[in-house]
Amino acid sequence: MFANMEMVLDVYKRPFDPRYPVVCMDESPKQLIAETRTPIPVTPGHPNMCDYEYRRCGVCNVFLAGEPLAGTRMVKITERKTKRDWARFIEEIANQYKTAEKITLVMDNLNTHVPGSLYETFQPDKAKAILGRFEFVYTPKHGSWLNMAEILSTRITREPLSIGCLV
Repeated sequence: MFANMEMVLDVYKRPFDPRYPVVCMDESPKQLIAETRTPIPVTPGHPNMCDYEYRRCGVCNVFLAGEPLAGTRMVKITERKTKRDWARFIEEIANQYKTAEKITLVMDNLNTHVPGSLYETFQPDKAKAILGRFEFVYTPKHGSWLNMAEILSTRITREPLSIGCLV
């Protein structure tokens, strides 16, 4: 555990270099809800009032990646959280950093976050090309709080996504 923790902390000490960006990635499930009652609008001296009753409309997965030293973020919402969904998001990150020589990707040690996911999703030559663009750095088990993207993701996921359900 401590070796992985020190590895992550050493990565965060690296200076900003657009040729070698340090990107943090996280994913989390998100409940989709719809309001069941019309909110009462703001009036002078009274705040907007809304009921906490809602209708559950399923779940989605939110992928989040960010480069802390550059102040950039990427978000992708998918219906599921599969190896293929992760691989496609990794491809999007690689495309975002076309001029980078190597992208260091800090992420948790989830079973979908493995090189094999790229090979299950893409043809071998494409999977190898994408994989060659990355250096994977995994946070230690029970230490995902070291991932800066997880901190941001936690803040975002505390707020429900309010949408109209398709019925």
